Amino acid sequence: MRIRLNGKETALATGSTVVDALALLGAPDSGVAVAVDGDVVPRGQWQTELREDAVVEVLTAVQGG
Repeated sequence: MRIRLNGKETALATGSTVVDALALLGAPDSGVAVAVDGDVVPRGQWQTELREDAVVEVLTAVQGG
């Protein structure tokens, strides 16, 4: 299936989840926020399957000043 992941069209296997998309990005285990189709997805729901053409945005907290 195809999704838009952080602005780039990306292919994932059918049945892929938010966790799978994060793994593809190499996102860290903490300090991450995810939105699917404009809605924030709580960490407890990251096993939810993505749908074809979903728009997934992943934000990573950056420390510094």
